[in-house]
Amino acid sequence: MASLDQKSPNVLLQSLCCRITGKSEAEVAHQFQYAVRVIGSNYAPTIERDEFLVSEKIKKEMLRQRREADAALFSELHRKLQTQGILKHRWSVLYLLLSLSEDPRKPSGRVGNYGALFAQALPRDAHSTPFYCTRPQSLALGYGERSAALSGSVGTSGISSLGVYTLNGPTPTPQSLLAGQPPQSAAAGTQSLGSRLAWTLPISSSPSTIMAPPTTRPSLCPQVPTTRAVRPHRDGDPASEVSEAALVRDILFVFQGIDGKFVKMNAQDNCYKIDNKVVVCKSLRDISSRLAELGWLHNKVRKYTDARTLDRAFGLVGQSFCASLHQELKEYYRLLSVLHSQLQVEDEQGVNMCTESSLTLRRLLVWMYDPKVRLKTLAALVDFCQGRKGGELASAVHAYGKTGDPQMRALVQHILSLVSHPILNFLYRWIYDGELEDTYHEFFVASDPNVKTDRLWHDKYSLRKSMIPSFITMDQARKVLLIGKSINFLHQVCHDRTPPGKITPASKPADTPKDAAELLSDLEGAFQEKIDAAYFDTSKYLLDVLNRNYLLLEHLQAMRRYLLLGQGDFIRHLMDLLKPELARPATTLYQHNLTGILETAVRATNAQFDNAEILKRLDVRLLEVSPGDTGWDVFSLDYHVDGPIATVFTRECMGHYLRVFNFLWRAKRMEYTLTDIWKGQMCNAKLLKTMPELSGVLHQCHILASEMVHFIHQMQYYITFEVLECLWDELWNKLQQAQDLDHIIAAHDVFLDTIISRCLLDNNSRSLLNQLRAIFDQIIEFQNAQDSLYRSALEELALRLQFEEKKQQREEEGEWGVTAEQEAAEKRRIQEFQETIPKMQSELRILTHFYQSIVQQFLVLLMTSPDESLRFLSFRLDFNEHYRGTRSQGQRAKAASFTGHHQRATCVKHLT
Repeated sequence: MASLDQKSPNVLLQSLCCRITGKSEAEVAHQFQYAVRVIGSNYAPTIERDEFLVSEKIKKEMLRQRREADAALFSELHRKLQTQGILKHRWSVLYLLLSLSEDPRKPSGRVGNYGALFAQALPRDAHSTPFYCTRPQSLALGYGERSAALSGSVGTSGISSLGVYTLNGPTPTPQSLLAGQPPQSAAAGTQSLGSRLAWTLPISSSPSTIMAPPTTRPSLCPQVPTTRAVRPHRDGDPASEVSEAALVRDILFVFQGIDGKFVKMNAQDNCYKIDNKVVVCKSLRDISSRLAELGWLHNKVRKYTDARTLDRAFGLVGQSFCASLHQELKEYYRLLSVLHSQLQVEDEQGVNMCTESSLTLRRLLVWMYDPKVRLKTLAALVDFCQGRKGGELASAVHAYGKTGDPQMRALVQHILSLVSHPILNFLYRWIYDGELEDTYHEFFVASDPNVKTDRLWHDKYSLRKSMIPSFITMDQARKVLLIGKSINFLHQVCHDRTPPGKITPASKPADTPKDAAELLSDLEGAFQEKIDAAYFDTSKYLLDVLNRNYLLLEHLQAMRRYLLLGQGDFIRHLMDLLKPELARPATTLYQHNLTGILETAVRATNAQFDNAEILKRLDVRLLEVSPGDTGWDVFSLDYHVDGPIATVFTRECMGHYLRVFNFLWRAKRMEYTLTDIWKGQMCNAKLLKTMPELSGVLHQCHILASEMVHFIHQMQYYITFEVLECLWDELWNKLQQAQDLDHIIAAHDVFLDTIISRCLLDNNSRSLLNQLRAIFDQIIEFQNAQDSLYRSALEELALRLQFEEKKQQREEEGEWGVTAEQEAAEKRRIQEFQETIPKMQSELRILTHFYQSIVQQFLVLLMTSPDESLRFLSFRLDFNEHYRGTRSQGQRAKAASFTGHHQRATCVKHLT
């Protein structure tokens, strides 16, 4: 050593070994070798790396030894060390000093120290996972309850046995490590269980020296009589007590689910146990019962994998789950092979049971703690996953990863990476190629092959909500559905042959479970970015194709102009041209005649400048004829849709457009009719001045016509501006912000549904619509009554003018103007006409009264409507309370009650 650098790590480590053990360099060769392996490993203490806690432990130890001055000095030095920042790993230094301060010469032969010694020998495994205690109902093991009577007072198996030892045990001190006690591994996740067990065994250069412990190591087993410690024993003698060596051999078989000589499966209790007739001490019986639980857990997992591995209907996800269980069982078998090898070496060399390196039940209980916990977790997963497949199975596995225990989380994450690998492969093929090959219905996107192409977007693809893995949100699942659906829509409906790779660049798929694990570890990062990128690229490309190649927005504007009467000049001119035809009975109309009139109206107005693709879709449609219908009742415009745009303008949507057009067309006809009524009044006013007896009835006509004009103008204002224009502006803004085709379809559906509701065409407004139609009918009745009045008046005026003209002509000829007979006949005719005027007045009064009563009922219904816009319409229709005075007392009370209640609700809403 003199030639070596005195500051090299090897020299310093060997000096430390000599200083601690008090031996020479030659005598500490084994401890030095062991210390080198410890330093080169990833071992870590099991306590939390908290510098404050370690410093507090040191001060408490000093205070316990009555060294108050040293504790104060240590506290001051520690504070200065923290302020200087010289050391980066102060916690490690403090922990080393705390460990070195412990006395290695404390007595360890008492029974009470065995638990701590065994806990120090307990190997740590980064992938070992304790049983998920928050889900006890999912693990129908019941082993602890069945074996409670067998284990007596020492402990119980099953879930309750987890409390016997801590998960990783106390941290081994440097003295125990150098004395040959097995270390604990905190980062041995890459090692197999067999190799991890090998770490817990003494290290030697050859198998022959494996079981030769140093004479200076403290024994880990109690001093038992040599008559029970020596392995050669007459176990077959029923009168003799079964040795621990025989039980160890049996337990190793039970670990594999094989009955031993003494430990066998009890079918009645469904557990492994030693027969009551076998003579064995109570402590060994209890330990054997606890160890035998591993065999029962092994059988449970193995039975599930054997039954499901050959089941093709279990699907790819289920097979991946079985593969992960097989992988865990493989690691478990490697551990058992190490134990069997050790047992074989002991049998060959006749090792005494009392030696530190020999296999004992207590040692097995410590070494098999982590494997037992892992098997419990696997058995719990097996129970919880019964009857599940596909994404539902992945959700069940993912549920067990929601724990704060890093070891259990690592195990579940490893299994989940294998289980989710097929699901992610399904997902990538769907979002990048639009392909769905889900033979066993495991993926959360379902396809219906019976759906035709025209309903592809709406009905062919859907979400299986039960198959959506819990680590995929509903928003992500909806985007995944839309991405693949958009690709198939482009290929099958739009006949777009652009390869999917040019629409959105495909990222690296989850080729291996490791890639799947990386994605699952960053669900809100990389995984979300991939979904969003594919979603935005595909949806944007689809909307561009629909707008560029199929003029989606132009067709929507055409619906607004023609079916919703937005093209005013065209609608007015069309009414003028159609008036003679539509006044005829509906049974006498011919569609080709009406189509010719429609084309004439298009060529004569600004509609001629529209796209030819739009104009060729505009057509005339005649509704079903009922008895007594005229052309006004059955005429309708139609707009033909097909191809991709039919996905937005479905049959249901076109039915809504037809209903709205009929309503608007009838309202427009009322406006057109009242215009003709007003024109007739203005034209005939001067002509009939010579007939003063008609002044009263004409005044009555003017007043009623003014009421009707006011009503129709307010209704038209409401429909045109408050309904159509406002809703169209909202729709257009939504279309500009739409990110996918579903957003456009949803916005368009809301647009139509709101129009249907506010135009009184829904089921809730049926009574309002009936009243409004009755008002429209009264307007037609008034037009007929006024036309009849003017015909009679004009005929009478013509006869009177003719009589006066003849009288004047005779006077010019020098004759008497009229004879007495002619004058008497003229007076009789005038008298007969004047006698018809009261009848006309009474008819007008009845018509006025009936019209006003209908309007009053309509206003009451408006005021009691839950729609605020309809209530405001009632205020505009009766702005001067003209109809309030004629309203019945019951109607006024009902309207006042609802108005007061609404005002109070509005005030409360504004205050809150």
